[in-house]
Amino acid sequence: MKAEGRVALVTGGSSGIGLSCSRALAGEGWQVYTLSRRQGSGEFPHLSADVTDPAACSAAVEQVLVRAGRLDLLVSCAGFGISGAAEFSSPEEARAQIEVNLFGSANMCRAVIPPMRRAGGGRIILISSVAAATPIPFQSWYSVSKAGLNAYAMALANEVGRFGISVSALMPGDTRTGFTDARRKEAAGDAVYEGAIARSVAKMERDERGGVSPDQVGRLVARIARQRRPKVLSTVGVGYGFLVLLSRLLPVRLVNYILGMMYAR
Repeated sequence: MKAEGRVALVTGGSSGIGLSCSRALAGEGWQVYTLSRRQGSGEFPHLSADVTDPAACSAAVEQVLVRAGRLDLLVSCAGFGISGAAEFSSPEEARAQIEVNLFGSANMCRAVIPPMRRAGGGRIILISSVAAATPIPFQSWYSVSKAGLNAYAMALANEVGRFGISVSALMPGDTRTGFTDARRKEAAGDAVYEGAIARSVAKMERDERGGVSPDQVGRLVARIARQRRPKVLSTVGVGYGFLVLLSRLLPVRLVNYILGMMYAR
């Protein structure tokens, strides 16, 4: 898809991966609008909306259509993480995780598909996570939300492909963003689990802070946006691609044992 004259809407675009995606797309000629609950970075036209509110999502998309006259690309980056033992995670926190990470993307997709269908095509890129393929102990609900996003992307791609709309889910691994400090941590039950919750989350945070730059993710999103036939599921970096491949080829018991050794000791 050529970028010249094309319009993109990036949710979660005020910081982190979303902001990097916005900059990478703008650098290739896209007219970029960002959306988040917070104020924008000031670099792009910004819309304030909560992705868990379907009406607000539809209103935001309508604003883009009024102002730009078209919408060719949705990049759905809005999301957050929670950590803690599944046993001690409250139903409210679990639902909030699913509501933002999964249903938030679904709300945006429902809003953009009708105008894309009328225009004869479009592109949707959902930011998932390697945790979708390799569920992380003590971040179970985050992993569930991203696994659901992958399944949603695969099903949606087959539904809307007939309208010229492509759907992709990109799975980054450890990435250096404010996501790490914003994680909602539930330490309840750490004594019961003999300190494993704290150790697991500390390891994850070290890995994230030593991870790839969000700009690398942004550049890959921009590349997917211009590909004629993008993959439905892809990863950031060869290493994570190999990890996801192994998770599919190795016995589930072995994969889960390795994850337990890494994050549940």
